[in-house]
Amino acid sequence: MLNVQRLRVFKEVVTQGSFSRAADSLDYTQSAVSQAIATLEAEVGATLIDRDRRGLRLTAVGEALVGHADAILGRLGAAEEDVAAIIGLRGGRLRLASFPTAGATLMPRAIARFREDYPQIELSLAEGEPEEIVPRLRAGELDLALLFDFPGDGAGSLTEGLATTELFEDPMYVALPEGHRLAAKASLTLEDLRNEAWVQTSAPSPCARHVVRCCHRAGFEPIVSFESDDYQTVQGLVGAGVGVALIPELALSVPRDGIAIRTLSPSPPARRVVVATSPSPRGTPAAAEMRAILLEGTDVTPVTLSP
Repeated sequence: MLNVQRLRVFKEVVTQGSFSRAADSLDYTQSAVSQAIATLEAEVGATLIDRDRRGLRLTAVGEALVGHADAILGRLGAAEEDVAAIIGLRGGRLRLASFPTAGATLMPRAIARFREDYPQIELSLAEGEPEEIVPRLRAGELDLALLFDFPGDGAGSLTEGLATTELFEDPMYVALPEGHRLAAKASLTLEDLRNEAWVQTSAPSPCARHVVRCCHRAGFEPIVSFESDDYQTVQGLVGAGVGVALIPELALSVPRDGIAIRTLSPSPPARRVVVATSPSPRGTPAAAEMRAILLEGTDVTPVTLSP
């Protein structure tokens, strides 16, 4: 195995055309330079440099090796520059992912702040439900993700082994058609909604599963009439008067006309929003900085309850 430092000494001797000038350039003693070349020749198993009265002359093996040394040292220098840029947040990439409602509210502000501070880092954003994002995070396809879970629903195993930091709790509110008889009440219970037609996200989604579990705990099976994975569509269906829904606060940042928003008593269902990264030491400084930005900027606009 060739030693990189001895290759550097060899290259400097060739460039300077002299052992003594190479020693001065490298701040070595001349004997150290001579020893490095002798050791390198022993590793190669052939003479690299012939010395006579006219100076230094590369042997055929030396000519071949110096060409490779140029390429090796050039690639190594480029690698050192790239690593230094990534560590110094002057280059590299940061691959992000988020669930849709956070992707529409939290991520845009965080990305804008990050890009302002670190314009040379390439950013990308993927979107999906936590079950879709986590395997990609574990596989190293992503560097940082915004996820959610419902504590007590056995979802802890989804993020087990990942480095997670809780950002906030995202409570769910009741959305009713504006003229609904229950809209006259300031606060509702799940039991109040027992006989209502429901609009919710599609059955496999974590939010839909949690809503159904909450209804079961309240003693009834919700009558799900319509499903959509877009909360704007859910709001539109509620506003059209065809059902009621439980909607997270993040998804109510832009409430639609024609709906009334009410709190649930005694305590609303709430999902836990977390930022997650791989626990691997390969995690980048860019991911750590994005986590800090998200922790600083997680102010969610409070939901305004309609009269």
